[in-house]
Parts: sequence; C-alpha cells; structure tokens
Amino acid sequence: MSDYKELDVWKLAVELSVDVYTYTRHFPKSETYGLVDQLRRSSVSIASNVAEGSGRSTKKDFAHFIAIANGSACELETQIIIAYRIDFINKVELECLNNSIVRIRKMLARLRKSMLAAINDPR
Repeated sequence: MSDYKELDVWKLAVELSVDVYTYTRHFPKSETYGLVDQLRRSSVSIASNVAEGSGRSTKKDFAHFIAIANGSACELETQIIIAYRIDFINKVELECLNNSIVRIRKMLARLRKSMLAAINDPR
C-alpha cells in the first residue's frame, strides 16, 4: 500500500516505544515479566500493526490493522495509568506518554477514516 516509514503516525509510535523502554528500565526487577513486558509489547504493537497493515494488499486490510494499532494504544494507555498509580512513573512521565498516545490515536483515527472512505469510493 505505502511505505510505512514515511507515515508520521508510525514515526511517533516508534518514538513512543523508545520512551516506554526508557521509562520501564527503572521499574522493579520483579515487574520484568509483568507490567514491564506488557507495556513494552503494547507500545511496540502500535507501530508494528501500522507497518503490517501498510504491507497488506488491500485498503480494507490496512484499515483493520490500524484498528488493531488503536486497540494496542488503548491497552498501553491503561497500563500507563496503572504504572502511575503504583508509583512506577511520575506525573510528568504519565503526561508525556499520555499526550503521545492521544496524538497517535487521533492520527490512527484519521488514517483509518481515510482508508475506509477510499474503500467506499469506487473511483
């Protein structure tokens, strides 16, 4: 479909994953296979699903993978709230990550909407 590396949403999702990895380095070792793993996997899933969707042969498939990426962003948002509530991240980190997630989710919504519009437009 397109070169996913040129999509701003993919670039921001990659940056978000790097931030998540940076922040989770300081989590307790006991969380390595718990919350740390979940946070990292859901953050990586956002960019990965954008990339996978762009590699599919139809706009319908791409739109589906964008929806999955959005689900991963919601999952990450929930996990970040939990990490904040149990004092693994501070308020500044929470706001930084949440701002990125909100921005990415808005971009995903616009991208999915344009994909669905293209599917419904026979031109």
